[in-house]
Amino acid sequence: MADLSGHLNLDGPPVTPRPSATVLLVRDGDPWELLMVHRPGGADFAPGAYVFPGGTVHADDRMWEDEIRAAAIRELFEEAGILLAHNARDSDSAKVRELVAGGAQFGRAVQELGLAPDFDGLVMFARWVTPAQMRRRFDARFYLARLPEGQSVRPQEGEVTDRLWTSPERALASPDITLVYATRTVLESVAGKRDADALFEWARGLQEIPTVEPRIVQTANGWEIVRD
Repeated sequence: MADLSGHLNLDGPPVTPRPSATVLLVRDGDPWELLMVHRPGGADFAPGAYVFPGGTVHADDRMWEDEIRAAAIRELFEEAGILLAHNARDSDSAKVRELVAGGAQFGRAVQELGLAPDFDGLVMFARWVTPAQMRRRFDARFYLARLPEGQSVRPQEGEVTDRLWTSPERALASPDITLVYATRTVLESVAGKRDADALFEWARGLQEIPTVEPRIVQTANGWEIVRD
């Protein structure tokens, strides 16, 4: 486990968690796979780790009724080049990126092309709040989404340093894939589903999505994350 001591806020009151969204992009296959991206070494969150595309809510996400899902779709596009919009193709992704590079907000660029975000394509299955002792805190919703037909992963330069498709089991077992606590636990929760259809059926069938709020405790081995 990574050393947490440099990331702790032990002297002041807890900071307010920032609303954020994370997307587990699913690709059908045998086995089915998830997209994971590698954070740059100097990233604000999970530097050097493999995580799922995601990030915090931005002001322009609030142009949509569901700002959390809007953030999920925008972050997935920024980090993976996948445009989760109805009937969107690779050519649309290129056009949106061109408009954004020219100064347009992501949401406005999507609208300009006559596209609508596919909010229903996001299936929420988990919610995590960063421990109160951390200096940077997130209130993160985790969503499943299928890789849209006719699109391929094209990360934006500077957002991620690597990407890979992997089964949850392989990600959990590989010594070459560095995982933070929440990512590992989320992978464990989706591992073992026989196929992508079963995965989505499980997520849609959840009656309640509890909020997971781990704690950080000091042990003989240093600071460690625990769940009640």
